[in-house]
Amino acid sequence: MSFEFIENGSVTTPSGFLASGVTAGFKRSGAPDFAMVKSEVPAEFAGVFTSCTFAAAPVQICKKRVQESRRLQAVIINSGNANACTGKPGLEAAEKSCAIAAAALNIPADTIAVASTGRIGVQMNMELIECGVNLAVPALSADGGNRAAEAIMTTDTVPKAAAVKVSVNGKTFTIGAMTKGAGMIDPHLTTPHATMICIASTDAAISKAQLQKILQTNADASFNRITVDGDMSTNDTVLLLANGVSGVEIIPESEEEAAFAEALLALMQNLARRMVLDGEGATKFVEVRIKHARSEKDAKLAAEAVANSLLCKTAWFGNDPNWGRVVAALGYSGARLDPDKCDIYLDDIPVVKNGGDAGTPEADLLNTVKQREYTITCDFNDGDAEYWVWSSDVSYEYVKINADYHT
Repeated sequence: MSFEFIENGSVTTPSGFLASGVTAGFKRSGAPDFAMVKSEVPAEFAGVFTSCTFAAAPVQICKKRVQESRRLQAVIINSGNANACTGKPGLEAAEKSCAIAAAALNIPADTIAVASTGRIGVQMNMELIECGVNLAVPALSADGGNRAAEAIMTTDTVPKAAAVKVSVNGKTFTIGAMTKGAGMIDPHLTTPHATMICIASTDAAISKAQLQKILQTNADASFNRITVDGDMSTNDTVLLLANGVSGVEIIPESEEEAAFAEALLALMQNLARRMVLDGEGATKFVEVRIKHARSEKDAKLAAEAVANSLLCKTAWFGNDPNWGRVVAALGYSGARLDPDKCDIYLDDIPVVKNGGDAGTPEADLLNTVKQREYTITCDFNDGDAEYWVWSSDVSYEYVKINADYHT
């Protein structure tokens, strides 16, 4: 089995998917701010969402769709209003948004999902939703995926879309996706019980149960491994639609299922990585990797503590190889570790040995920390568990973007 990324791939690269991105008026800038993705036939689907207690109205509607709807056929996304913390009127607005789209597409409202991103606490302007739908439906196109990716951006500087072609046992199918997110990024996506939004599609035929299992597993190894600022959004949403148009059936526990899961993970990690690289004001991409921990829980606690440490993130921005901030974060993380066994490396250069200075001259570390990307490896030498997180630095620009966000 094999897969390859498709040049300029998007959510509409898989057969039978259409998309559009239009300007409805949510953004004062006049930039595109309303997207629609539609499968030409009803699709199996799955979703994972924010675990934030203040989950936005569209997230609540999407969870309801996953729990109650047999198929999904379209998704609408607006950028500029999160429709979060808006109470009953917000829920009614999210449902009405689906109803408006359903009437325009001539499909049932419960086959439409809705996602939103933008400012929290503002009631939805339904006139803008109607405008977006009226513009988006006639603009639907098999090559509209990249325009849709542009329309869901908020503080993102570039649209993010990709697709992979999968070949297994002489059969071929495609998976595509688009995502947005540059700030308020530290997802903890769970199955149903500024923001990252991902809409993925495939022309493979695969059951809802399979999709849900694979999507959750892959989210834990992609979007749940990234952080820009340590803040989880009220609106994090990942939806995956499978319309079966390719005719390739994905049988449970088959080679085809393994190939599907592997390719989807590569796609999700590609987009997750691009989200961190495009983090608000980010100048660095830093992988924090924990090795030889006593348990994955310990490794995760340690990796996330370093990845979210403001002192570490500002040091990264300042090209400062200050390993003292790393060991401090490890120490307060709650992870079980023996400081006297701990080694730390910047890429392959030792900076800490047995819990103390490894003796590497600071000048030798400067070339590494000046790089756009590098890895901090913390080896606990105390077990077999590993964990990694992708993070970015915190710059002056990050503060400016978020200080000026409302105004």
